[in-house]
Amino acid sequence: MLDDFATWLTFDLIGPLLDLKPGSRLGEAVHFFLYDTPKVLLLLVAVVFLMGVVHSYISPQRTRDWLAGKPLGLGNVMAASLGIVTPFCSCSAVPLFIGFLSAGVPLGVTFSFLISAPMVNEVALALLFGLLGWKVAALYLGLGLGVAIASGLAIGRLGMEQHLEDWVRAIQVGKSPELELGTPSWRERLGAGVSHVREIVGRVWPWLIAGIGLGAGIHGYVPQDMMAGIMGKSQWWAVPFAVLLGVPMYSNAAGILPVIQALLGKGAALGTTLAFMMSVTALSAPEMVILRRVLKPTLIAVFAGVVAVGIMLVGFVFNAVL
Repeated sequence: MLDDFATWLTFDLIGPLLDLKPGSRLGEAVHFFLYDTPKVLLLLVAVVFLMGVVHSYISPQRTRDWLAGKPLGLGNVMAASLGIVTPFCSCSAVPLFIGFLSAGVPLGVTFSFLISAPMVNEVALALLFGLLGWKVAALYLGLGLGVAIASGLAIGRLGMEQHLEDWVRAIQVGKSPELELGTPSWRERLGAGVSHVREIVGRVWPWLIAGIGLGAGIHGYVPQDMMAGIMGKSQWWAVPFAVLLGVPMYSNAAGILPVIQALLGKGAALGTTLAFMMSVTALSAPEMVILRRVLKPTLIAVFAGVVAVGIMLVGFVFNAVL
C-alpha cells in the first residue's frame, strides 16, 4: 500500500511537474525518498514510544548501582544488554558512560555499554528488522553484543584505569541516592512514552531525513557494478576499507540505515555494509573528541583498535554466512 502511494505521488502527482519517469535516475531517487521516509519514521516513532514506556520502570540511579556491584564478565553482559534499550548515538552515550565511571562501575564494563548503546539499540534492531528482515536483525544483535562484550572484557583485562583523566579518577566512588517517587500510573507511563518520542525522534529526525536523502541519491545515481566492485564479497580489503570510511562520519542508526539499504540494493555485500554502519555508529570521530575529556590518548587508541577489530570480524562473518 505504501509503495503504491509513493509510486502515485512520485510519478502521477509530482512526475508531470519535474518530468519524473519510472526507471529514470531522478524518478527512482525521488520514489525511494518518498517511500522510505514515512515507513522509517512510523517505525521509529512506534519503537521509541514503546521503549519510553519500558524506561518508566527503570531508574538511572538504580541501574548504576546495579552494575557497580557485578563481577567483570557478568557486568559486561549486563552493560551491553542495557545498551539495547538506550537509543543513543555515540556522543549522547558518553555522559552516561561518565556517570557509570563516577559510580564505580569497572572500566571494561562501562566500555561494553558505550559500544553497545549506539550500535545495538532497539532503534537499530527495529529498523533492521523492518528493512532487511528478522534473520539479519537477529544475527546483527548477536554479533553486535559479542563485539561490545568482548571489547569491554579485553579493555578491562588490560587494566588501563591509569589512562583515565585525573579528574575522573579523583571522583569519590559512592552510591547515588535513590529517590522514592512512588509507582507511576499507566497514564504517566504512556506520557513518558510520548515524551520519549518528542525527545528522541525530535533529535534524530534531521539525521534520518539526511540519511534517506543520501540513500535516495545512491539508489538513483550510483552504478550497481561500481558499488559491487568496491564493497563486494570478493575483495578482502572491502571490510577494513568500509570501517576506515565510516570512522570520520557521524550519524546514528536511524540516519545510516537508509544508506545501508541503498548500498545493499546496489550490490554491496551485507557484511561490508554492516561493518560500515557499525563503525559510523560506534567509532565516530566526534565521539573520540568528547571522550578525550575523559580518557587519555592511549586508552582512546586501544578502545578504537579493539572495537575496529571486532567490527571487521563481524563483517567477515556476515559475508561468509549470508
